[in-house]
Amino acid sequence: MPDFSCVDCGTTFSLADEILVKYPRWTPKYCRKCQPKHRAKGKSIGMSYAQGRGGRSRSAGSKSATKEENLPVAEVLARYTSGPDTGVFTDGACSPNPGPGGWGVVHVENGEILAQKHGHDFDTTNNRMEMTAMIEGLSLLPEDSTATVYSDSKLCIQTLDEWAAGWARNGWKRKSGPIKNLDLVQTAYALRLKRPRVKLQHISAHAGHRWNEYADSLATAYSRKQL
Repeated sequence: MPDFSCVDCGTTFSLADEILVKYPRWTPKYCRKCQPKHRAKGKSIGMSYAQGRGGRSRSAGSKSATKEENLPVAEVLARYTSGPDTGVFTDGACSPNPGPGGWGVVHVENGEILAQKHGHDFDTTNNRMEMTAMIEGLSLLPEDSTATVYSDSKLCIQTLDEWAAGWARNGWKRKSGPIKNLDLVQTAYALRLKRPRVKLQHISAHAGHRWNEYADSLATAYSRKQL
């Protein structure tokens, strides 16, 4: 069974095959530990599991949540204005997961784009694309940078700022089993160590933050006919 990353706690989890078959084009959003509190807010089990890259909702300010529309970057800029306007914003996408996916990075300062990059892989996972985006984002910054790198993947941030140091001390091994996506983790961690003043910060996915939405648009560009 494929693994998924909980957007609340970052835990890697899997689901029974019958659930994945029932929702073939959706990516699960919450692990079983976090899912009940979202169900308590009025979401059904099916929708809570289903609201991933292919069907999760977005909200912007006080507006009610709407279905993700896979907008081109020009439409993102026209629609969204909120959120931080300085930093590096990274995002990865994959639908279905595993399957074809992409990554996107944009570096902005006071709302002006300094640099942006995106790419894709036709056989990948969401977590690999998130970590690839982080690698590309860190690579945009000089080693003495004090910038903030924003990611909506708690797993990605925790991996680099909480877990990787221990794994490295143990010869890149952990008691619970092999480290997933080790090649990307090692590359990202090496870049992270060389930029000790850079801050990695979580940002909520599809909450109407302009540059997170922009990075998502770059990440999903492979699935559209226009950037």
